[in-house]
Amino acid sequence: MIGEIDVQGLFLPPLLILAVVAWILSGLLRRGLRAAGFYGWVWHPPLFDLALYVVVLSGLAALSSTV
Repeated sequence: MIGEIDVQGLFLPPLLILAVVAWILSGLLRRGLRAAGFYGWVWHPPLFDLALYVVVLSGLAALSSTV
């Protein structure tokens, strides 16, 4: 991840773009896990949601650095 992304003259860091994408993906994952009844097994759902977001964001960052 080198440089910034130019959006009509506004320079955004790539980590910000990855954070927004990770937020959307983790939201979809949370919705799917909630529909599957997975949250009945989770002790602290907000803490699990934060951990899920961090895992998704770190996975996207790792994938984007290898591309």
